[in-house]
Amino acid sequence: MKPIVTFGMLIALCVSAAYADQDPIAARKALMKSNGAATKTLVGILKGAPFDLAAVQSALKVYVDSAAAAPALFPDSSKTGDTHALPAIWDNKADFEARFKKFGADASAALAAITDEASFKANAPGILKNCGSCHETYRAPLN
Repeated sequence: MKPIVTFGMLIALCVSAAYADQDPIAARKALMKSNGAATKTLVGILKGAPFDLAAVQSALKVYVDSAAAAPALFPDSSKTGDTHALPAIWDNKADFEARFKKFGADASAALAAITDEASFKANAPGILKNCGSCHETYRAPLN
């Protein structure tokens, strides 16, 4: 991965952490954009872009950091506003937080397991499935 993209993802995570107390909706949007950039990298490789272990590791580290930070970005005070977060998050908070815990654990395990393209292709789909299953349950469709 190009150093500037990695730097950008790290900046997004830092910005989301800095604004979490002030505006959790803005912070989680920044965090999810960082996840989106990481996902774009992984999906690109799955679709045929050249395998780049450093890029994969950077993307997975973004996921690990995001999974740790995200639950705190959904306080009760952020149920409404400019958000696609569904009320089901607060109705099923334990499940929602468990999904982030699983996401982080799976990304951490993948960091250790992925050493080449074959191990990437074996591990990446499961990690990406975490994203999709959470979005299906807890995020309103994007316009």
